[in-house]
Amino acid sequence: MSTRTVLHDADISRALTRISHEILESNKGAQDLVILGIPTRGVTLARRLATQGAQVSGSPVPVGALGVTMYRDD
Repeated sequence: MSTRTVLHDADISRALTRISHEILESNKGAQDLVILGIPTRGVTLARRLATQGAQVSGSPVPVGALGVTMYRDD
């Protein structure tokens, strides 16, 4: 069985850049913006988006984690 790559590194980088631009555009910049991720994979994505957003906007984008364990019903 062969493995197939859905997105290459350059594709992921391009997608993160586009998502960052969309977030900044819809929020009219990085002011009053915080990006939160749900542990565990969401926090990694939030950090990458915040880093990219900071590069695009020229100002820091705070990032954090939002624990939802208490609110799960499964």
